[in-house]
Amino acid sequence: MKIAVAQSSSVKGDVNANIVNHLRYIHQASLYDVNYLIFPELSLTGYEMELAKELAFKPDDVRLAPFVDAAIKCNITVGIGAPIQSTGLEKIGLLIIHNTGEIETYEKIYLHEGEDVYFSSGDQYHLVQLEQESIANAICADTINPAHAKTCSELGASIYVAGVLVTPNGYANDAKMWASYSDEYQMLVAIANFNKPSGGLPAAGKSAIWFKGDLLAQAGESQDALVIAQKCDGHWVGEVHEIPN
Repeated sequence: MKIAVAQSSSVKGDVNANIVNHLRYIHQASLYDVNYLIFPELSLTGYEMELAKELAFKPDDVRLAPFVDAAIKCNITVGIGAPIQSTGLEKIGLLIIHNTGEIETYEKIYLHEGEDVYFSSGDQYHLVQLEQESIANAICADTINPAHAKTCSELGASIYVAGVLVTPNGYANDAKMWASYSDEYQMLVAIANFNKPSGGLPAAGKSAIWFKGDLLAQAGESQDALVIAQKCDGHWVGEVHEIPN
């Protein structure tokens, strides 16, 4: 079992360019036999709240066809950040594209201050079953609300993974919480962050994976990278692989 987080950047509102960049990461992850790959929050559009309504996706969106093809061809399940069409305001969502071509969604439950102007909250937790693992999905502010990780653990999650946009000022405190979840709930915790500014906010990079309170692997601040965790004989080990241009 291998799970990976993509440390990447997004071009503001340019879905086509962002699709090409995502596919670059997906193909690279397939070379390492990754089973599940997660991208940062709103990775398909950038963290551009004012563009959410215009660019929002549906699960059957034709723009997702390249990902369906890649997931099947590369035998990988991917989680891609995007605004999702909904009744009322859009949702900050995760599009989960399975290696079968099936598409599921998760909608962010806990919103940051200001996000509620453009988005409404989701209300359903979402777990993916892969190999022998139960993977709970989260998005950014979900991860700094302890009730979210606690509920995911109670639902049986062995892995807790999130796409985020975390700034340099916020990273240290957030990382302490992520590490604590990995210790308290004995879950592998994996975080995919941006490595360049998005939505006018600086990004800390440092996408990382923790288990039992220990940092297993962490990208640099500006690397294009995959951070991969592999389970070997019941133990998780981590590594960082830079993405070639």
